[in-house]
Amino acid sequence: MIEITARYQGQLRCEAQHGPSHATILTDAPVDNHGKGEAFSPTDLVAAALPTCMMTIMGIYAGRHGIDLTGMTATTQKSMTTQPPRRIASLKTIIHVPLPASHAECKALENAAHSCPVHKSLHPDIEAPIEFVYAG
Repeated sequence: MIEITARYQGQLRCEAQHGPSHATILTDAPVDNHGKGEAFSPTDLVAAALPTCMMTIMGIYAGRHGIDLTGMTATTQKSMTTQPPRRIASLKTIIHVPLPASHAECKALENAAHSCPVHKSLHPDIEAPIEFVYAG
C-alpha cells in the first residue's frame, strides 16, 4: 500500500505528497473549469500517468531482454467531455520507440504497454488508443 496525502491550499489548488519519497506535486483547476491553470490538473495527472506507466512497463520488459529504450518518448492528448458529467473522454497516446519496426521484440513491447496498470484501470468509456512509431 502506498499513501498519498493531499492538502487543499485554497483557490482550487492542492498539494499532494507521496508517502514513501515525500516528493510533492501541485494541482490546479484548469482555466476552463474555474481555475488558474498554473499546474497540472487532476485529470492532467491521469494523462501523464498513462504514457509514463506504459513506458515504465515497456522498460521493465526491455531490461529483462537486453533492449535499450533510452530516448523513448510518448505524447498523450487528453480530451474532456463537452456534455455533463465532466470527465475524461479520450487519452490518445503516441509512443516513439527507438528501435526499427523490424525488431523481433516490437510486438512484445506493445503488449507490455497495453498491460500497464494505468491503462488497465481506465474506465471503458475512455477512448485510449495507442500508436507506436518506430525509428528507422
